[in-house]
Amino acid sequence: MNINTISILGCGWLGFPLAEALLDKGHVVKGSTTSPEKLPIFWKRGIKPYALRFSPEPEGDDLLDFLDTDALIIDIPPKAGQQGDQFHPQQIQAVADALQQTGAKRPYTIYVSSTSIYPDLNREVVEEDVITPEQSISPAFVEAEQIILALGNSTVLRFGGLLGYNRLPGRYVAGKQGLTTGSIPVNYIHRDDGVRIIEAFLTQPQPGQTFNVVAPEHPTREAIYRRNCEAFGYETPTFAEPAEPAPFKMVSSAKLIKTLGYSFQYADPLAFYYAL
Repeated sequence: MNINTISILGCGWLGFPLAEALLDKGHVVKGSTTSPEKLPIFWKRGIKPYALRFSPEPEGDDLLDFLDTDALIIDIPPKAGQQGDQFHPQQIQAVADALQQTGAKRPYTIYVSSTSIYPDLNREVVEEDVITPEQSISPAFVEAEQIILALGNSTVLRFGGLLGYNRLPGRYVAGKQGLTTGSIPVNYIHRDDGVRIIEAFLTQPQPGQTFNVVAPEHPTREAIYRRNCEAFGYETPTFAEPAEPAPFKMVSSAKLIKTLGYSFQYADPLAFYYAL
């Protein structure tokens, strides 16, 4: 599979550094945003910019030109809220319908999903634990995955919590009292590894497959929060024993490691790189 031009639908906190990495490797990169003020930034960096929005139907110009590409990365957040749980699957269906209009050339498609689809099974979980919407606590996410996989030349990547750089977990819990979830193992992925893993799938496409994208080590939330707060001067939260053990899941990245032979830059979330 010869991949030269790559389109990133949702060129945001993960997508923009991915675009930069791909540009540095000589790819032609197209990037979409819902924020018009970002378009000049894209141009300046060498990303061909597109103002696109799915509400859930596509809004904006040149969608078919954006989809005229060798590979498509879909990284749009699954906002529900007032729009309801079906809003995101409807967005993804609109993307799939647009792809059907591109003719014989169908790009290799990577859909960025989430490990939030897994229920708390109090054990390690693998990709096969959630295949149908009924098995998930976020069935709409699985519906979106199924729409993408039905395209036939696509891969689903279930990302853990994306952290690194200015996303510091300690910031969100600073000064809180009596947290009862401190013993829960985390399922995090550093943004640098997220970028490198997507690049790896563009080099070694795995159509029809689903992979967890999570750092292989799973320290507790308490360990993460304490380390992060101490390192950046936030007030360390306090922790309390829950009346009953908190439910958890520990998401396995073994399939990813075995399939790609991938070596994590940040295997331990306690050693993630941050920068304010």
